[in-house]
Amino acid sequence: MKYYKLLIFFIALPCFISCSSKDEAPSDIEINDFIWKGLNAYYLWQGNVSDLSDRRFSSDPQLYSYLSGFGDPNTLFESLLYQRGTVDKWSWIVDDYIALEQAFQGTTQTTGMEFGVVRYRSQADNVFGYVRYVVPGTDAADKGVTRGMIFNEVNGIQLTESNYRSLLYSNDSSFTITIADYSTGNPMATTTTITLTKNSYTENPVHIAKTLDVDGQKIGYLMYNGFTSSFDSQLNDAFAQFKSEGATELIIDLRYNGGGSVRTATRLGSMITGQFPNEVFAKQLWNQKYMSVANSESLLDRFPTVIEDNKEINSLNLTKIYFITTKSSASASELIINSLIPYIDVSTVGTTTHGKYVGSITLYDSPTFYSKNNINQNHNWAMQPIVLEIVNKNNQNQKEGISPTVELDEDHGNLGVLGEVDEPLLERTIQLITTGSRASSTNSDLPFKLEVIDNSKSNTPTYNNMYVTLNRN
Repeated sequence: MKYYKLLIFFIALPCFISCSSKDEAPSDIEINDFIWKGLNAYYLWQGNVSDLSDRRFSSDPQLYSYLSGFGDPNTLFESLLYQRGTVDKWSWIVDDYIALEQAFQGTTQTTGMEFGVVRYRSQADNVFGYVRYVVPGTDAADKGVTRGMIFNEVNGIQLTESNYRSLLYSNDSSFTITIADYSTGNPMATTTTITLTKNSYTENPVHIAKTLDVDGQKIGYLMYNGFTSSFDSQLNDAFAQFKSEGATELIIDLRYNGGGSVRTATRLGSMITGQFPNEVFAKQLWNQKYMSVANSESLLDRFPTVIEDNKEINSLNLTKIYFITTKSSASASELIINSLIPYIDVSTVGTTTHGKYVGSITLYDSPTFYSKNNINQNHNWAMQPIVLEIVNKNNQNQKEGISPTVELDEDHGNLGVLGEVDEPLLERTIQLITTGSRASSTNSDLPFKLEVIDNSKSNTPTYNNMYVTLNRN
């Protein structure tokens, strides 16, 4: 893949390198120096931020004087982002790149209970949690937590919109939830409590892979929860299973998938299809000064034929594909849908996706920013700034999210069992496959809609992230 071979950026513009590449800065501002120069080199909206202009400072001492005015690196970083919260909603910075790298490989401190946070139906300040799924082999699984459980208290305190983050996302190693009755959207606490402990765990994003027999029709079902590149072999194995079991249709459940690796998305595209080897899967649009010098081929992501160790991709050669989506389906989840639209018939069931159409890279405090060779040993700060927009073969993306072919919300009081044919979203997708009916559905016993305001993955460093991998020589 050409998209990660970007050393040319630092070879083709020696005049630019003098400003944006790493040099020795005073020790008291070395983190700030790294932040400014890294964003100046790579940030997608660099040309829109006056303080990142190549002409903003006439000398290093002038730059250093400016940087010394920011005591907190976070403050500097935020000040350099373009229209934070409206245009750039996604760039972030961390003070521990080791934890960040672990998160990219699916390793986090977790109880294993993945949940959503929802406002009460008639008590606006109160919120409750509902269990979306449980990661196998974690404390939550051992304690008997299951999908569909409702909880409204943590450590005996009612969850509200103002306190749920401090209660659920604290640094404490454990917390206790109180199980509640759903009560049509106004949960009532029971006497049952469960204490959950966090441990370091690496989640396999291939949560469920099975072939359903629906009146003699073989339908593959993949519950896929993250584009985690270290599990691409397991993803490829799932497609080998679908092939061996004779699946002729495929449903990919991305309802809780916030994205991840672009490379993994291209591989998944080839697993679904296979008849478009080396054709354009997606195009990358970087900032203007990088686009002016980049090799055009390096900006193209193509359908691959192999993964690591030249292992052949298991392809189903499908001409139709069905996805299950929600507002939590973001970035690489949207990329795979958008990139397949020019090639095959794509249908989605659920709700509109998140609307994340840009990608990032990890920048380190090192001479080239993208490599850890000669990294500054004085700190562990790293950045994950937005550096590119991604479009499909036809130069299209959907910035407001991808609207569903068939709209159907999850019913928090009746979530069903993932992978079972009567789970509401899967059931409706099967109906679309077998009957072709595209009429939107409603939950007949749910005359109201509850608002999901957050989910457990938002507390991880890689939340809703889509990233490309640079050459790490």
